[in-house]
Amino acid sequence: MPDLFGYPHTPGAKARDTSFQAAEETADKAPVIRARCLKVLEHSNGLTADEVAGRLGLSILSVRPRITELARDGKVRDSGDRRHNASGKRAIVWAPVTPARLRRSPAR
Repeated sequence: MPDLFGYPHTPGAKARDTSFQAAEETADKAPVIRARCLKVLEHSNGLTADEVAGRLGLSILSVRPRITELARDGKVRDSGDRRHNASGKRAIVWAPVTPARLRRSPAR
């Protein structure tokens, strides 16, 4: 059973058997998907969750929770911009806290 208090480091669940099962099944995949989402965002000027999902070829249902986890971990932030997503609704444009272009290479 997943640690419900470990969110955002582990997938969360609501008090339903299907939710607990989904969290357990996602536990191994979530860190990998989260890392892939972060990498895509770090090499962008900001993307919606739908755009991240599209670039990774993943379902928005797999990506959206990982973006939320990254935001709660302080690795991505709401840029303040909004774009329409696939459903036509306005969506947050997420930006990396530390874009790849601002990272310094270690001194040699």
